[in-house]
Amino acid sequence: MVHYVIMGCGRVGSSLALTLERSGHSVAVVDQDERAFRRLGRHFGGQRVTGVGFDRDALTRARIQDAYAFAAVSSGDNSNVIAARVARETFGVEHVVARIYDPGRAEIFQRLGIPTVAAVRWSTDQVLRRILPDGDLTGDFRDASGRIVMAEVRVAPDWIGHPLSEMESEAGIRTAFVTRLGEGMVPTQDTLYQQGDILHAVMAVAAQDEAERILARGPRPANDLLDDDRDDDETRSENGADRP
Repeated sequence: MVHYVIMGCGRVGSSLALTLERSGHSVAVVDQDERAFRRLGRHFGGQRVTGVGFDRDALTRARIQDAYAFAAVSSGDNSNVIAARVARETFGVEHVVARIYDPGRAEIFQRLGIPTVAAVRWSTDQVLRRILPDGDLTGDFRDASGRIVMAEVRVAPDWIGHPLSEMESEAGIRTAFVTRLGEGMVPTQDTLYQQGDILHAVMAVAAQDEAERILARGPRPANDLLDDDRDDDETRSENGADRP
């Protein structure tokens, strides 16, 4: 069972909590206003923690130390980002996301390493796609045959600064578009992967698991690539490709 901590029990926070619990996950919701927990209904079996979402004591009571992911979806931009940073930097939660009302602040927060989504484009589904484990993600689109999928894929931080073309070559994918600082963009041959980028890739369904494994692993060491080149040279030599 995966544990999630959600800060804010408004419309989005309560919807997230109920969706995650229905999926069989453990959930704790933190909110300053105890009355906000009414949105969860009487059948909600997760934790209700009254307190400030970036307070260490409140987060500890919510079992943040056991959390797979943390979502800050209160009504305050600064509170959400502070809470997300505390979850990541103090408690080591790898998967965090913060709700942002002011899209103009998105670039600042992205540079701090906090994935954000502006409220004007906000939905419960967008949050879920950023905090659920890989196996729970579904493709954005499948062709009529069911053999091709376009999906949002997770990318290891080690890819930062590498060309998207290198990622495509290693993982066997094609980049459909990139969401950067809250805006979609069509990459060029020279586009580099940046911190906070969200990659939407097209790939064969049969090869999806392998492609996502490669992207989550990071780029191959230079020595491995040199070994591959030597193997290719030896193969060509054995086949007579280098003979006059």
